[in-house]
Amino acid sequence: MITQHTIDQILSRIDIIDIVGSFVKLKKRGTNYLGLCPFHNEKTPSFTVSPAKEIYKCFGCGKSGNTISFLMEHEKYSYAEALRWLANRYNVEIEETEVSPEIKALHQTADSLYIINSFAQKYFAGSLLNSEEGQDIALSYLHERGFDNDIIEKFQLGYCDQQRDSLAKAAIAAQYNPEYLQKTGLVVMRDEQLFDNYRGRIIFPVHNQTGKILGFGARVIGKADRAPKYINTPENEIYIKSKILYGSYFARQAIDKADECLLVEGYTDVIALHQAGIENVVASGGTSLTPDQLRLIKKYTNNLTIIYDGDSAGIKAALRGLDLALEEGLNVQLVLIPDNEDPDSYVRKVGKEAFRQFVTDNKKDIILFQLEVSLRDAENDPVKKSAVVNRIAETISRLNKTEDFTRQQDYIRKSAGLLKIDEQGLYALVNKFIREKVTKQENKQQSREDEPANISDTPPVDEDMLNLLNKDELVERNIVRALLEFGNYAWSDDQKVHQYIFEEFEENGLYELIDNKQMLLMIETYREWVKNGIEVNARNFLYHENIELSKVAVGLMDTRYELSPNWKEHYDGPLPTREQLYKEEILSTLHYLKLRKIKRLMEENLHDLEKSNSPEEQLTLLQTHQHLKQLKVELTKAHGTVIFK
Repeated sequence: MITQHTIDQILSRIDIIDIVGSFVKLKKRGTNYLGLCPFHNEKTPSFTVSPAKEIYKCFGCGKSGNTISFLMEHEKYSYAEALRWLANRYNVEIEETEVSPEIKALHQTADSLYIINSFAQKYFAGSLLNSEEGQDIALSYLHERGFDNDIIEKFQLGYCDQQRDSLAKAAIAAQYNPEYLQKTGLVVMRDEQLFDNYRGRIIFPVHNQTGKILGFGARVIGKADRAPKYINTPENEIYIKSKILYGSYFARQAIDKADECLLVEGYTDVIALHQAGIENVVASGGTSLTPDQLRLIKKYTNNLTIIYDGDSAGIKAALRGLDLALEEGLNVQLVLIPDNEDPDSYVRKVGKEAFRQFVTDNKKDIILFQLEVSLRDAENDPVKKSAVVNRIAETISRLNKTEDFTRQQDYIRKSAGLLKIDEQGLYALVNKFIREKVTKQENKQQSREDEPANISDTPPVDEDMLNLLNKDELVERNIVRALLEFGNYAWSDDQKVHQYIFEEFEENGLYELIDNKQMLLMIETYREWVKNGIEVNARNFLYHENIELSKVAVGLMDTRYELSPNWKEHYDGPLPTREQLYKEEILSTLHYLKLRKIKRLMEENLHDLEKSNSPEEQLTLLQTHQHLKQLKVELTKAHGTVIFK
């Protein structure tokens, strides 16, 4: 893990305008900066960056965050990857916490493999573009296939020449470890000598989400006789085929904007579509989709469109992994390319716009398509048809999330119609599969007794109380916001704001009034940090490794409006700022919380009074009610009138 010292070093150098401005053209507007939102298509700028608060906010699509969350959202980095990117940007040396020797060795191996792969990519690219053999054989072949030099350079394509050990010799001369060289799959050991593994092949580097090279695909030029058409990197510490989608590094932003991922089979399909200007596309390599690949897609979008060849092999490939895709909550559609074409050849044949239109016009719902194909195969065989019914019911049962209820009902209705069976019977069969799945999952877990729900009778509330409760969320957010913005301000000569707030919370039992769990977690985290001697401010939360806490902090601090710099020209004198009125704001919020507690106590007391049968108990409860009412009056007088309506 990256040490806290390193994180602090990175955070101390972050300039949100510098980072966001690298991706978005920003113009100064008052104290903030404005630009076109990178997360959705817009013509009028609504993307605002506040350098003072170190946050961004789009008032069009609603996305907001800090510098790190911007990189995570825009570049699809993990928290650690975003930190490493910033460390590289600001020349901060990364320190790691102590890890086990096994983990340390794993990291060292992974780093070594990345370095070797980077060396190999440069070597292959040089061989393709600069050597006579590469230009005559490989580059001319790529040009014949319709790929121009810009797209070749974008995807960092290369060529491994036909000499048996040219890469191996170059790597050894550069002092790379022979053991790691073999792990990458670039070379193979025969008779105690290293030989190149991809001789005479076009090289397709495979990138991870940050652009690092995980491995390679190597395609034979022309027709393959005995040799396989493609050779891929063997699995190692960084190349795990089930977690990779080719082209995802280049497609991630386009998928995000289009809110749709196009899935094809091969490397050249991806590259051809990119060259045509269709960039929201990745390739599975023709294998069954895995949960990790599907989750990678879901990072960008819930909408997956599979574009495969229209032959039987393409259809079977498209249907593989369907159930897993449904379980991940993806909306899956299928487009089959006609006339024995593939996406590569078809987009070159018809052009970008016609290809896009073809995809739009020919999307098939993949569940219903699977059913139609299965019914054709079953023909009039009752045994096969019974198997089809069970298979489609099991598939539909995967849609068992609450938000999928309507889709599930629609599939049951349409499928029953295609199968010519009773709709209720199919519905019962789907539910049977759902119950079996739930039972199976429960059996895997250790049985635990259900804890009884702690539900208290809720007394009816009057209109004033209802209006008060409707404002509770704003009050809770306001007290946390005050902690973030003014926590270290002076309250008195010997007390800071956060100390005063926590003292008031303790003395008046206000913690129990914070119903929003996120706000309560913010307060408790702040208090815990203070106990541990940490000086807390908003940045601690803005850049917290818990992304949810960071989002909450951003949400509390973003404001759409700011005071016009021309205020003085139109009005007499400056308007007091929140920084000048922070004590009044905090007192008002605490006063509101105290009133809220009194209101709750009064309601509980009245509820007890209604249920009481003892005269003595009723008298006590009446006296308590009068006392609470008097407290409410005194509190209101002390702090001014409170209007609930």
